[in-house]
Amino acid sequence: MRILHTSDWHLGRTLENINRIDEQRQFMDELCYIVEEGKIDLVLVAGDIYDTYNPSAAAEELFYDGVDRLNDRGKRAVVVIAGNHDNPERLCAAGSLARRNGIILLGYPASHADVYTGNRRGIRVLDAQPGCLELSIPGCGHSTVIITLPYPSEARLEQVLSREADEAKLQRAYSDKIGSLFAMLAGKYREDTVNLAVSHMFMRGGKTSESERTLQVGGALTVDPAVLPSNAHFVALGHLHRPQIVRDAPCPAYYSGSPLAYSFSEANYTKALYIVDAEPGRDAGVETVCLSCGKPLRRWVARGGMEEALRWCEDGKDRNAWIDLEVHTDRVLTMEEQKTLRGLNPGIINIRPVIRSELLEAGGWENRETRKIDELFREYYRHKTGTEISDELMGMFLDVINREESDHEVPGGGEGE
Repeated sequence: MRILHTSDWHLGRTLENINRIDEQRQFMDELCYIVEEGKIDLVLVAGDIYDTYNPSAAAEELFYDGVDRLNDRGKRAVVVIAGNHDNPERLCAAGSLARRNGIILLGYPASHADVYTGNRRGIRVLDAQPGCLELSIPGCGHSTVIITLPYPSEARLEQVLSREADEAKLQRAYSDKIGSLFAMLAGKYREDTVNLAVSHMFMRGGKTSESERTLQVGGALTVDPAVLPSNAHFVALGHLHRPQIVRDAPCPAYYSGSPLAYSFSEANYTKALYIVDAEPGRDAGVETVCLSCGKPLRRWVARGGMEEALRWCEDGKDRNAWIDLEVHTDRVLTMEEQKTLRGLNPGIINIRPVIRSELLEAGGWENRETRKIDELFREYYRHKTGTEISDELMGMFLDVINREESDHEVPGGGEGE
């Protein structure tokens, strides 16, 4: 059986208000190509399909079109679980229709895949209970038992454990609860099946980046890798955006990471997914497949000032990338200079001057009382950012100031009334 593991698509996510839906379409095209060329039998998508609970119509359209193409009219099984960014009900709204073609959408840890006889191509759910299912896929001489654990918040976790576990287990730490659930569901694993697990959680020791929104406060929702089922052929995880193996796990466990870089902390990361070859009674083989879709993220540090930044732009450096630019300078960068940089390279998103001198020291207190508010704000903005404020932003500031002044006018209009 050949399995593909992917996660953290974050469809609809932007980068500094830059729409990236076209890059996400490129990813979907590349994913479908890899699945077809690799003769994949089962696709596991480990959560965070969307970036928000209320995704855009374009993001939802891309998701439904993508899983339909991956499924190839019932030829290939697809299992999708919800992450912490996903609305479980919204993600699974088309679940009953999707199951007819062998697409399983699961929103909660207690979700039940339902047993059904299968589609015309022969994909069948042979057995199911909350958090676990057995799947038969045409062309494979053996079925697969999959532990399915969509984002397990503490409240959601207790909903599934309370049916099977005693009260003492529910009082233990979060990681122990996850371990209790894995131990219970791993009892469904057999020697004649491919044994898998798919979940969305933070494993202790995982390498993070700035683009992940935390699952826990103070590490409360951190899971010990030791609780993963030792008899699993492979555990497919979502949440962390860097592709990586889970160290100290008793079985092969991986984060596939996000297909695109979603913050400049991921600049120069290689994006990937995993293809797993598994059969009963043997260790699984795991292949890393690097992705080429989307624009890379780059950080420029122009220590030579504007002249160096302009030279990089004129030379065509990183022409097909999104760029965070830091310029070391002795003076304020004008709006015209910023426009020139972006005109030469439209991929420049951020321009952050680093002022070497104290030339931007604001005027003393003695001369501020007679200064106009727009002059003071312009000076303050220049001091804090090292750039000139745009006319649009200044207009917004003055609108706010004028609105506040009108709100404090004395009713009746006359002075002294």
